[in-house]
Amino acid sequence: MIFGILAFFFLAIVVHFAIVHFGRVGRLINAIPGPQALPVFGNLYNVQVSSTDLWTLLRNLSDQYYPIYKLWGFTVPFLNIRHPKDIEVILGNPKSIQKSEFYDLLMPWFNTGLLTSTGRKWQTRRKILTPAFHFNVLQQFVDVFIEESERMNVTLKNESGPIVKDLLSLISEHTLNVICDTAMGTSLKDKGPHQEKYRKAVYEMGHSIVQRMIRPWLYNDWVFFASPSGWRQSKLLRTLHGFTMGIIKERFSYHEKTNDKYLTGFTDEQKQKKDDVDLGIRKRRLAMLDLLIAAHRKDQIDIHGIREEVDTFMFEGHDTTAMSIIFTIMLLAEHKEIQNRARVEVKEMMDANDGKMTMSGLQNLPYLERCIKESLRLYPSVPFISRKPEKDLKLSNYTIPANTTTHVHIVDVHRDPQFWPEPEVYNPDRFLPENCQGRHPYCYIPFSAGPRNCIGQRFAMFELKAVVGSLLYNFEFEPVDYLKDMLITTDLVIRPAHPVRTKLIPIENKC
Repeated sequence: MIFGILAFFFLAIVVHFAIVHFGRVGRLINAIPGPQALPVFGNLYNVQVSSTDLWTLLRNLSDQYYPIYKLWGFTVPFLNIRHPKDIEVILGNPKSIQKSEFYDLLMPWFNTGLLTSTGRKWQTRRKILTPAFHFNVLQQFVDVFIEESERMNVTLKNESGPIVKDLLSLISEHTLNVICDTAMGTSLKDKGPHQEKYRKAVYEMGHSIVQRMIRPWLYNDWVFFASPSGWRQSKLLRTLHGFTMGIIKERFSYHEKTNDKYLTGFTDEQKQKKDDVDLGIRKRRLAMLDLLIAAHRKDQIDIHGIREEVDTFMFEGHDTTAMSIIFTIMLLAEHKEIQNRARVEVKEMMDANDGKMTMSGLQNLPYLERCIKESLRLYPSVPFISRKPEKDLKLSNYTIPANTTTHVHIVDVHRDPQFWPEPEVYNPDRFLPENCQGRHPYCYIPFSAGPRNCIGQRFAMFELKAVVGSLLYNFEFEPVDYLKDMLITTDLVIRPAHPVRTKLIPIENKC
């Protein structure tokens, strides 16, 4: 009986394999180059390696099969692209915003927030959240960027003398404080242990998701959450969701104490400040979370929907920015001439503003901005994204069947020598206006592109300039760990596999 059942399942698998590979979809996919796939199992044997080896493998495959290659996971094909013309076809189509099934693995954490949702829900949420990143709101956020940067610099200088710091812990703590104080309207100054626990859970969660991603037999939620890996992820989810729900409850409490009068926009700041002091709560800024609460009051979103978006933005708003700051610092540390030139520009701006950083000053740092853009070229915070086109498409002279999972490897197009001469060289002047002319718009996409581009990219650039600029003004950077020796782990964001250290040497500035 048991042998009969096993024989039936084996026969069913073989028949399904034959239908897929010898049918229309299989013939179109198999016309695309790629490493040799095993019958039934496909290329699963290729990717069962460590997360650092997986990163190297994907980079090598991208070069070997330029500009497009396929992988099979059982009988499911995965395309991988890096040419800007192909990327434009995928990302630039307003009717093709469907994320791939890989994003389903994020559902236990984010459910269907802005990152993972699609269709009408995505459009509605995007419309609700867009005002949170309006230029007028960013003006208030810049105050927080500056305040947090100053606080970090004071803390570092209090240690006295040159100091060697693990950038991962230093910068991620800072960026988490910023996203909570700005987008969530909640300070973490008295939540140190909880903050650290949350950040650790974020790192472990990313690793858990990637490990599940390369093991299709764990895609089913029932199977996964019954496994040891699923048990660990359930524990991480309790930490992550508990942290964000605490922030949501705190903000709801604020609006209950103020009778929702600050949910309709900006009010007289002096009166607001006095009211807040009387209530014993901190001065309020318009926050992204406020827009969600206002929508909740209008029955446009429920409490679970609010948590979806808070979970999404808490992760995307702190982890991606932290990685960009870290790589920018390391690149500047290894390129002294570029670092000094950026510092001179920052000092001139600060001297013109009596030693203070301002929003107008941050807008007038073109060289520092080029340094950051070049860092994002070499080390894009999100190294790959994935889509599932709704109709057949033509990519690199191959016909791609509808609903084929297509991975866009941002890190590889950013280092393509066809578009970036000497791609491994750190050269901020690549982004001088005259050097950008004629460059394909989809060969540089650190914030994605098309209809689903990053809603917070201006927020991120202001924060990056505030943090890096403030550190440049107060410290010289010297390398301790070098980028050439760094291992990168395959994760939701680009992430060093080990601590990375830089020496910070205090500078005495006189205005």
